[in-house]
Amino acid sequence: MEFAFVMFTALAIAALFQTAPAATGPVANLMAYEDVVRCAGLSQAASELEGAESEAGSKLFDAALYWSLAASQAAQAAGRDPVAADRDQTLARIEAVRRLTIRDAEAATLLQRCRQRTPDLG
Repeated sequence: MEFAFVMFTALAIAALFQTAPAATGPVANLMAYEDVVRCAGLSQAASELEGAESEAGSKLFDAALYWSLAASQAAQAAGRDPVAADRDQTLARIEAVRRLTIRDAEAATLLQRCRQRTPDLG
């Protein structure tokens, strides 16, 4: 249920800023679309697996929100179909859940890099 709330919130915020200039921050703007989507999937998966009750879970929730919005804006800037972009994020999340569940070292390293690139959302 928490993930559904995250995605609803992300989509609502994205809709509000759809006509505004990209607000993904300088790091996300320099990343390839696929890397931004990978960070979105990893942070969403990690947030789901951790839960929002702990401090770590709260930070993962923030990262998931940030990367989800960044991926949506990167897709829009690249002229990608919104349905396909949504599917990209969903597939990235599913793959990340699988990899994080089996404690894949590469996925953990990539998640850590994404978290380091996530701005402090307060």
